[in-house]
Amino acid sequence: MERERRILQRTVAVAAILPVVAGLYGVLFGIDGIGGGTPVNVSADSHFRYLSGLLTGLGILFLTCVPGIEGKTTLFRFLTLVVVLGGLARLLGLYLTGVPSLTMLAALVVELVVAPLLCLWQTRIAGLARDTALDARAGR
Repeated sequence: MERERRILQRTVAVAAILPVVAGLYGVLFGIDGIGGGTPVNVSADSHFRYLSGLLTGLGILFLTCVPGIEGKTTLFRFLTLVVVLGGLARLLGLYLTGVPSLTMLAALVVELVVAPLLCLWQTRIAGLARDTALDARAGR
């Protein structure tokens, strides 16, 4: 169990770096940072930077789950819910406005597939840790 726990911790740490880096990039470069070459609406850029700040925060919060990951189930599930809700909004946008860039499609996969799978894995590790602790208390 300990080996699998460490692998999960490393995986979550690497996965959490993505939103931190992407979020900081969005904060610093705004909507112009994703290309397009068209004049930017100042309000849209402001909103983009705000959402990029939230993305950075999500990544940082996922990083706080890495130490003692087996005990962070509630926070991990909440963060996963937020990510999945964002992914569902992105999916709705895909339906309403068309297929976005490859980068946005990759983000959609992370939001609707990778994050829930990591959450399930975290739940498994939490259960194994709980069972191990119960067995130790029972003297097994």
